Amino acid sequence: MSVQTDVLWINVSPSFQRFDRFLIRYLSHQVSIAQWEYLQNPDEPSSLDIALVLLHDYLKSCRQPIHLIGHSTGGLLGLLYARQHPERVKSLTLLAVGVHPAIDWQAHYYAMYQLLPCSRRMILAKMVQNLFGFQEKNSTHTLIRLLEQDLNSSPSPHSLYRKASIPSGGVSVPLMVCGSKDDLIVDPMALQGWKAWMKEGDLIWECPGGHHFFHYYHPQLVGRQILQFWHQAGKSLTNHQLA
Repeated sequence: MSVQTDVLWINVSPSFQRFDRFLIRYLSHQVSIAQWEYLQNPDEPSSLDIALVLLHDYLKSCRQPIHLIGHSTGGLLGLLYARQHPERVKSLTLLAVGVHPAIDWQAHYYAMYQLLPCSRRMILAKMVQNLFGFQEKNSTHTLIRLLEQDLNSSPSPHSLYRKASIPSGGVSVPLMVCGSKDDLIVDPMALQGWKAWMKEGDLIWECPGGHHFFHYYHPQLVGRQILQFWHQAGKSLTNHQLA
């Protein structure tokens, strides 16, 4: 059965899905957008390879190349897929993915866990501040629970005993990389590092604020930039086909 959609949002962190909803809703007013979700089994070793195979199985059902978009580890999965199967990707939009694409919040968490003589909960509370900025006590408790869930269900390649590394590099399809000026996980230097891998038509865009989940706090601002990029990417693809 073939699938017809313009955009595929890749989500591999179910506990963070709520932070994507406003942007997805905004984009859905302009384009046909589907969501692809992957839930890591807590009893299985964390593996992006399994997620890649399942994503490919889904995209094989699409009639034509589509725009891929994802935040953090979801974006990393999209990057790996676009490198392997560029013929199925119209463009790639990465949110909060730095030039060293494997570095996510879990990499920071495990580094802090090894370095600081603090309890797990204290480190998670610090991560809440790093990810979302200052939060009231009740909000901090709620967000700590979400981080705990993500540690168990995300296919992030990191663990307490292993810090993974994935080579830097671009893709052959049109690429947009978005970040926030106050993100402590993917800071502006990590974002601007993409310049070394950019080709004509690729784009780096920085949100003025919003921390690691800037697209949650500024969905319309982020959405307008993404829609403009997709429009330009579509025009470039059409011109290339006509040439």
